[in-house]
Amino acid sequence: MEYTCKQCTANFSFSPDELAMYEKLDVVKPDICRLCRWKQLLSVWPFGKFRKTVSDLSGESIITVLSKMVEYPIYSLKEWHSDAWDAMDHGQKYDAMRPFFEQLKDLQKKIPRSHQNGGNNTSCDWCDDVWNSKNCYLSRSLEECEEVSYCYRVFRSKNSIELVFCFDCEFCYDCVYCFRSNNLLYSERSLDCINSRFLFDCKNCQDCFMCWNLRNKKYCIENKEYSKEEYAKRIVEYQLGSFQAIELLREKFRGIVRDYAVHRQNSNLQATHCEGDYLTNTDHCDHCYGLQESKDCYNMFRGFDTKTMIDVTGCWYVELLGNCSSCVNAYGLKYCSWSQSRYSEYLDLCIDCENCFGCVGLKKKQYCILNKQYTKEEYEKLRSTIITDMKTRGEYGKFLPYSCGTGPYNFSTGILYFPETTKEEILHLGGIWEELDEGHIEGITTNTLPDLIQNTDDTLCTQALICPETGWRFNIAKAELAFYKQKNIPLPRIHFDVRTRNRLKLMTALTKEEYTCMFCHNQIFSYYPKAWGYKNIACTECYQKEVL
Repeated sequence: MEYTCKQCTANFSFSPDELAMYEKLDVVKPDICRLCRWKQLLSVWPFGKFRKTVSDLSGESIITVLSKMVEYPIYSLKEWHSDAWDAMDHGQKYDAMRPFFEQLKDLQKKIPRSHQNGGNNTSCDWCDDVWNSKNCYLSRSLEECEEVSYCYRVFRSKNSIELVFCFDCEFCYDCVYCFRSNNLLYSERSLDCINSRFLFDCKNCQDCFMCWNLRNKKYCIENKEYSKEEYAKRIVEYQLGSFQAIELLREKFRGIVRDYAVHRQNSNLQATHCEGDYLTNTDHCDHCYGLQESKDCYNMFRGFDTKTMIDVTGCWYVELLGNCSSCVNAYGLKYCSWSQSRYSEYLDLCIDCENCFGCVGLKKKQYCILNKQYTKEEYEKLRSTIITDMKTRGEYGKFLPYSCGTGPYNFSTGILYFPETTKEEILHLGGIWEELDEGHIEGITTNTLPDLIQNTDDTLCTQALICPETGWRFNIAKAELAFYKQKNIPLPRIHFDVRTRNRLKLMTALTKEEYTCMFCHNQIFSYYPKAWGYKNIACTECYQKEVL
């Protein structure tokens, strides 16, 4: 049976397995399509612009990605986890005459959020969602990193700049989906590579340049092998410290990736009975994306160690969740965000709670509704009444509306994966949108920067640069400039957040397209948009035979 999405009007349907999972988890079948579900779930996951502000509790100076437009207080991370405040102080009685989501929003406005996520870090103030790391700068979603800048979703990496979804890398720059590499620059989907630039899908390669699909090679340029001496001589001719030269090489590299490289139909590894992309060690995961170590999941977007889920984004170490976002160490939750709890519904920012409904910012509580304490019997009776009222109003079973988001949609993770979303659409759905006007900020335009990195004076670090695409201000830090000079990398010209978003576009295709395998000519599905123009797509079996 086909349905029409209530938001985008696209037709969609449910598989028998999806319907069985909704029934198993007692989750209401949604009335919007999968992509609109993900778009809404991702709206609560900030990807904001770093800014300085002060704690609303102590006045302490803090750095946050949370917008100036938010209506809730912002505390420092330490203050948020302290005993200096109690979310129960803001408990409110349920009003049967008002929509439940309006009351939940009223509660959200009163409850503080921490200025950043993360923990056990040293000198990572200009970061968010960073864990067990040291001396990192303007980065997000890091784990066990040291001396990295402008990175996103990077684990166990050191002394690197501008990496997206890279693990175990050192002295690397401008890489996407690369692993266990050293001194690798301007590369994608490469593994165990050393001292190389502009590689695509290369493994165990050393001193290679502008190459694709190579395995166990040295001293190659455009897939042609040279002697060590000839390779060194030719590399100098490319003038790699010139911004103009690098821009031309980037264009050439994109043409190689488009016209010559062989692309595997998906990026899955050890994924059995699965459909989706970027799946690793997964079993029976259908319509999932960016999932690792998981089983029996449906419509799951970015997660780790998850089991028996449906319609979930950004969750780790969770089980039996439905229609949730950004939850960790959770069990049996429905319609929740940013919570670490059990057997509860409509929680936001709650930790170690159980059998609660419609609460915000609670810690270690039971039988609470709208942050107000009840006995078990009172709780069950009122919860039943609220659910009945919500069903009457058409609220129950829906995830937190856009009006209950953590900030402007255009500064959320949602905009990274749905960049076509418009301000008008979000305002119509009840969300907010922030227009940043930084025209009053003084600085120099980046088109005046020297072409050659070695011609750059250290005094540049004292000047503000203005991004030509956004008008946003950014700076070149001293350590950053030293890295560029050491690696012979020309100065960037656009704001670092724009650079991250542009890089991430290579990993944000969420809908599959039909292709013909270049080897066996069978019809296959792949997550490469037709607009990218990739000419050589191979099914998994042929790729493993011909390339791997």
